[in-house]
Amino acid sequence: MHEKLLHRTGARLTHLHHSAPPDGKRADPEGYRLDQDMVGRFGAGTLDRQEEAGLAQEVAEMLPHSWDLPYKPEEALHQVIDHLGGQDELMRWMDGYPGLPRLTARIYVLLGLLDQCSETPKVVAALRTSRTHEPYPAGLHDYLVPQTNADTLPGLGHHVEELLSDKEEEKATALATATANWVRESLQYAEVPKPQADELADLMAHAEADIDEAAAPHG
Repeated sequence: MHEKLLHRTGARLTHLHHSAPPDGKRADPEGYRLDQDMVGRFGAGTLDRQEEAGLAQEVAEMLPHSWDLPYKPEEALHQVIDHLGGQDELMRWMDGYPGLPRLTARIYVLLGLLDQCSETPKVVAALRTSRTHEPYPAGLHDYLVPQTNADTLPGLGHHVEELLSDKEEEKATALATATANWVRESLQYAEVPKPQADELADLMAHAEADIDEAAAPHG
């Protein structure tokens, strides 16, 4: 994972603790729990590499359900985050384990970046302008609604999380990278200084490449 992505997002994973879940049917979170013994031994530093990989897998499976986890699983997740030192360190830790943990970490870093973009009116305006040229960019036709506003990018992020929660990793990857590509290409219309637009476009390109790499076999 490109370090500059974590520095820019500050691991601000708003999708991890949003005030309300996205619309639509979600898988039952009751089936997603962390092994409490493993969490305790992780905090004590006594897990071996293989056991840590198993815990990372459990965390990755749980994150898309963090909207409505029961108290005990949510508490266990926070114990892992606190032991690691915060959400940015959680992403770095998960990134160290190929497969679902790495893919999930990189997608969540992108979601944090998309949330920041959604709070920048000139970026939202650039997205709106881009849709006058191409109303439904490649890969987004089934997810975009006609209007483009501050809810557009978080809404796409919600769809990505839904796909992850349904174990549709390939579709989640495709939607995440299509969204990053759309933002990157739309920045040509952003009324911001060129260095600022170029920096954000570079971050989107890094995020897209990181996710593709994680989704590849042995990624």
